[in-house]
Amino acid sequence: MVWVPLRTTRTDHLALLYTSKNSFTKMSLEWLTDWSWSLDGLRDFIATGIQSFRDCDTTALTAVACLLVLFVWYCYHVGREQPRTYVTVNSLMQSSDANGLQNGYAYCHSPECVRCARNDGLNQKLYHNLQEYAKRYSWSGMGRIHKGIREQGRYLNSRPSIQKPEVFFLPDLPTMPYFSRDAQKHDVELLERNFQTILCEFETLYKAFSNCSLPQGWKMNSTPSGEWFTFYLVNQGTCVPKNCRKCPRTYRLLGSLRTCIGNNVFGNACISVLTPGTVIGEHYGPTNIRIRCHLGLKTPSNCELVVGGEPQCWAEGRCLLFDDSFLHTAFHEGPPEEGPRVIFMVDLWHPNVAAAERQALDFIFAPGR
Repeated sequence: MVWVPLRTTRTDHLALLYTSKNSFTKMSLEWLTDWSWSLDGLRDFIATGIQSFRDCDTTALTAVACLLVLFVWYCYHVGREQPRTYVTVNSLMQSSDANGLQNGYAYCHSPECVRCARNDGLNQKLYHNLQEYAKRYSWSGMGRIHKGIREQGRYLNSRPSIQKPEVFFLPDLPTMPYFSRDAQKHDVELLERNFQTILCEFETLYKAFSNCSLPQGWKMNSTPSGEWFTFYLVNQGTCVPKNCRKCPRTYRLLGSLRTCIGNNVFGNACISVLTPGTVIGEHYGPTNIRIRCHLGLKTPSNCELVVGGEPQCWAEGRCLLFDDSFLHTAFHEGPPEEGPRVIFMVDLWHPNVAAAERQALDFIFAPGR
């Protein structure tokens, strides 16, 4: 099939010839006629527009030019923006690396943080530390720690979702979300006897919240809603001298505890404050070698701790022991007039970690090692 355009005068129209082996047929040219008239009309329209534009005054031209520039600027910036993704709290809890959030809990990514900093060579480092400890002291009683380090990857990956310590799992320890007060009876009773002492030092500290800025020594933590403040005396095995000087009696009390973890990165002691309407996202602790002790200082209504799906309520002057390597969360849904929920938190050794193992773990996980 061959299409042949014929050039004639302006008033003539295009002719279309169709040539084939058996027949010759002339096609209708009506649509080409309409197209030609449309082109003539478009040409006249453009010419009229140009003439009208020339007749406009300077003010109108300037306005049109400004509008054109603004339109081009808008298109440029819209094109540069990345699509905004709207996510729910549940989807945040399922994402392990979006904006540093895992299970709704924010991670600091600090190289000094044993939990937040992801160290691909951690197992090799731990094994080297264990070997160094055994050369200095003894391999006696190190079987469980050696087994845990050697098969750490398998343990962490195969744990049920209800309990997944993020850094170190010691095998063959009894697992339960909550522990009875008798698990660390001496330390629990000592903390409870000194309830008023700790409460008074907290109230002195809390007076600094009368201004708008966060008082020195306090840390604000990320939460899905509300405000969560902590005041550390010991942070990952390291004493915070300025804070300890503000709570001298509470700090001295830590030295009287028999099972306080104070010499390795899994040990913490702090005052924790939740304002009304605060929810702490579900998250896991770094290890199962410790149990976390909460001494209630101020416990308004509708405040709960949920560990492994089991809820418990704090009580003023009473200790609550739990394994924070289980999935856990806390919230304060009490009325604003009742004030914040306040607890004193300290990490104690799991009662089934032997003395020789504690000494070795203090060496292996010493701060800064």
